[in-house]
Amino acid sequence: MNFSEYQHYFQSIIDNPNPAAPYDNPAYFDYAKLNWSRMNRWLKVGDLSDEIKTTLSKVETLQHWTVITEPWCGDAAHIVPFFQLITLWNPLIKIDYQLRDTEPFLINDYLTNGGKAIPKLIIRDEPGKDLATWGPRPAECQLLYARLTAEKADFETVKTELQKWYNHDKGKLILEELNAILNSL
Repeated sequence: MNFSEYQHYFQSIIDNPNPAAPYDNPAYFDYAKLNWSRMNRWLKVGDLSDEIKTTLSKVETLQHWTVITEPWCGDAAHIVPFFQLITLWNPLIKIDYQLRDTEPFLINDYLTNGGKAIPKLIIRDEPGKDLATWGPRPAECQLLYARLTAEKADFETVKTELQKWYNHDKGKLILEELNAILNSL
């Protein structure tokens, strides 16, 4: 689905008084509503760095980006908007959004340490050959997540600390890592 379709899907979940699973669980539903707000905030205030704009201007052949995501994913709420902003900058980058928990279950081919961590970005050339993958979060944020998990922090603590990290970083490391990937292609 394209980004407009993804937004429509997302909006239909939070507008539904009786959403389907897993959003019938109030915790999932409330988190999806929060993620909707976060995603839309980043779409408004997120800014591409001059470095990535320069790199994007050098992309001269068609790339197909696939993002595996879900509305319940807190990391995706902070990251997906930057993918979208990047693809708006260069029309040679076409983007498609796929849901992790819906067929064709593409995530099964792109596991992170054996897990279905999202969001996951797959960058392909025009014929469909994988050029690179990225995700589920910037390396520094992943280290924070790993530390909190090792400390057996409760879910609320993990959510709060990651939220603080994303708010402080403002997309800077997402863009730096994607810039490095694009420069390596």
